[in-house]
Amino acid sequence: MPTVTIWNEFVHERTDKKVKKIYPLGIHERLREALRADDLVISTAWLDKDDEHGFSEEVLASTDVLLWWGHMAHEAVREDVAARVAARVHGGMGFIALHSAHMSQPFTRLMGTPCTLRWRESDDKCVLWNVAPNHPITRGVPLHFVLEGEEMYSEYFNIPQPEELIFISVFEGGHGFRGGCTFTRGTGKIFYFQPGHETYPSYHNENVLKVIANGIRWAAPAPARDFRHNASMQKVI
Repeated sequence: MPTVTIWNEFVHERTDKKVKKIYPLGIHERLREALRADDLVISTAWLDKDDEHGFSEEVLASTDVLLWWGHMAHEAVREDVAARVAARVHGGMGFIALHSAHMSQPFTRLMGTPCTLRWRESDDKCVLWNVAPNHPITRGVPLHFVLEGEEMYSEYFNIPQPEELIFISVFEGGHGFRGGCTFTRGTGKIFYFQPGHETYPSYHNENVLKVIANGIRWAAPAPARDFRHNASMQKVI
């Protein structure tokens, strides 16, 4: 049963009326409610939860998959905490970076590149094209789905070459973007997923939520193998 921690800055929802109307309890609580399932144990954390942003060594040690949403307070995250998160990914924790988390300290540490991109705040319609229909992350997801409004993201997205390209986001202005891609660092799996600007209800969209739920199960570490001595094994001399 994977244990999941959903982290959100929880700044916009307390300072912007438009965002609060869409996510009255915060993006983290919306995701926890929507992703609730019998096979997942979900907790939440946020920027000012405590002086470690909710990421004590004990919390991270017990987290199988971490979802991270950030936008306006990347630099407010303590560098030592970001390094702790990145180290846990190398050690096997799954990491899902949502929307503007491409510029979060853990993600840029894991990528080793600036992770910059082109963007425009607008009401662009966004079509997400599923280019990996047989991947576990796209199980039950159509070959394309539409978000009626999203912040426009566009190439060039300054990340390393993804190991797998899962979605291509195409905006009505003609801009294209690698909107879903995967990486591994150490023994940890990483999934970046583009939708989720705070002023749009993207985390109320059933396909967006299905992708995230699938991503959690894909990124969760496999059960540890038992390498204890087996009596049936013969000694090699």
